[in-house]
Amino acid sequence: MRPTILYPLFAPLTGLPGVGPRIAPLLARAAGGEAVADLLWHLPTACIDRSARPRVADTVDGAVATLTLEVLRHEPAPRGSRSPYRVHCADSSGEIALVFFHAREDYLRAQLPEGATRLVSGKVERFRDSPQISHPDYIAPLDKADTIPAVEPLYGLTAGLTQKTVGKAMRGALERLPDLPEWNDPHLIRREGWPAWRAALETLHRPAEASACAPLAPARRRLAFDELLAAQLALSLVRAKARARPGIPLPGGGDVGARIEAALPFSLTGAQRRAVAEIHADMAQPVRMLRLLQGDVGSGKTAVALLAMARAVDSGAQAAFMAPTDLLARQHYASIAPLAEAAGVRTVLLTGRDKGAERAAALEAIASGVAGIAIGTHALFQDDVNFDRLGLAIVDEQHRFGVRQRLMLSDKGQQTDLLVMTATPIPRTLMLAAYGDMDVSRLDERPPGRKPIDTRLVALNRLPEVVEAVRRATAAGRQAYWVCPRVEDAEDVPLTSVEERGAALAQAFGADAVGVIHGRMKGPERDATMQDFLDGRTRVLVATTVIEVGVDVPNASIIIVEHAERFGLAQLHQLRGRVGRGAEASACLLLYGNLGETAEQRLTTLRDTDDGFVIAEADLKLRGAGELLGTRQSGVPEFRVADLAHHGDLLEIARADARRVLESDPDLTGARGGALRTLLYLFARDAVVATLRSG
Repeated sequence: MRPTILYPLFAPLTGLPGVGPRIAPLLARAAGGEAVADLLWHLPTACIDRSARPRVADTVDGAVATLTLEVLRHEPAPRGSRSPYRVHCADSSGEIALVFFHAREDYLRAQLPEGATRLVSGKVERFRDSPQISHPDYIAPLDKADTIPAVEPLYGLTAGLTQKTVGKAMRGALERLPDLPEWNDPHLIRREGWPAWRAALETLHRPAEASACAPLAPARRRLAFDELLAAQLALSLVRAKARARPGIPLPGGGDVGARIEAALPFSLTGAQRRAVAEIHADMAQPVRMLRLLQGDVGSGKTAVALLAMARAVDSGAQAAFMAPTDLLARQHYASIAPLAEAAGVRTVLLTGRDKGAERAAALEAIASGVAGIAIGTHALFQDDVNFDRLGLAIVDEQHRFGVRQRLMLSDKGQQTDLLVMTATPIPRTLMLAAYGDMDVSRLDERPPGRKPIDTRLVALNRLPEVVEAVRRATAAGRQAYWVCPRVEDAEDVPLTSVEERGAALAQAFGADAVGVIHGRMKGPERDATMQDFLDGRTRVLVATTVIEVGVDVPNASIIIVEHAERFGLAQLHQLRGRVGRGAEASACLLLYGNLGETAEQRLTTLRDTDDGFVIAEADLKLRGAGELLGTRQSGVPEFRVADLAHHGDLLEIARADARRVLESDPDLTGARGGALRTLLYLFARDAVVATLRSG
């Protein structure tokens, strides 16, 4: 149960001043939630300093100023004219015009009566060498000077919301702030010079100076640490829960692994052998394995996963391999099943598309233990799937499988070892944020024989040359991917869509030579298109980023990414990894339109290095954590306050603190433990609190 002291913070937004049924949904959209606490986490993006009170003659072009002015005369716009309405004002040093477009004269005359003195605050600009303020932010009589803030926080808005509406609601939310017990280590608070939790929120939403809103300001860092500590505590509790129940030791002893390794068409790299040894050592222990296998594109994660599953089968248990999509599950099945079957291990496929007798047969093979390995999607962990003795669960593309799902998996009732794999190299700070509960194995070597991919930046106006190069390559028997940023045409964005590019290339190469694939297609249609490309029936596959992960066509040696400036670095690196899988030298052509400075940095980084770990760190610096993995769809917590690009150092401190706390007070029942429970509830980690033995 959530502590009663937090009830005011989890009340609906409609209880705040000025927030009715029309405004509440807009506020919820801007703040990312419907509770008062969500609004409080909606921190200012910047602060406007209105404390400067110059004379008109001393104003600076482009600067915000608060002026004391006498209203001289109104100059309405001539009827039918597009000219603005002007109100001429002055102080002892000179004149200034207040400019209004689409103005209501009666309203302006009431606000600014001729002969009256008013305080006016806004950005001063020069027009024909004369100062003016267009649509002042504030107009107030002298006795209402306190209605103009000296420093005004600016909030992210959505259509229909104004800064004044958000400000009024925020003042109401601040009045509901309870005094919560301090959950942070007092030594840390003193060392960092941080305010208390409530004071930190008030400092950010009622700033006394513009610098209070900066990412590195003490109040912001304090709240960022609170959020990171809640996240790290949650991860540590997941890890503790996973290891609280004894695991099933899987010591091996059979020869399935040796037979599979002998059947592999290549030798393992040193990094693969190291990862296999780490995984096997974990599996032999009487505690549950929680391990992340992190590897760059083409580093050989699937072979490591297969040898981990072989260890489970060699120990008399079953293994489950879960992929994020039907397409990838079927592809993994196609590559794994023959090797496993050759070693005498029955493998079954189970996805959401399997129905009737086919599904019943797979369920029976899993339940009876006849199937040693099951490969599928989330369908593997539905209620009607019962394993005879599940010893190992492998989750592919871990960044789509978050902490909550890890808890659900551990609640299946088995003491199953868990290995999760990600093909997206992740910066260390993000890795700690998303996978702080896990041990990590890292594949940092490429299999021998892999040739570097020739990556080039090409301006879009050279498109005919690119089409001609693809024609020559396909005529020589090679295949190509052509990636577009959108599925269909849209009037508002002048980008060539998958459908339009597919039609143009079909005209150039012949309809039978070109396939089109995107996420809006039905599963069977998408799989059939992919199979045609895999079998070589089509030579060019025009696609969205649906091909970003896992698709393996050795004969494809060219990838063209159209409007590459619109893709993230890690995403481009993943796309590039679709080629370079066969014997042919491969090329990646990044077609760009208008290149901004950041986009140019992204593309040149990709051209200059093929090290996914270097690329991931560069991407974090360029885009920040929020965009990097698309956190709404990922296992990475969606931080509201912390920004890992600025607060990455705090993550290490939070992780160490969480571990120390749980070593001395695993159920959070001590004095600080009770305060930390409140922190977990405050950041909506209710599911994790429920795992504590005393509630």
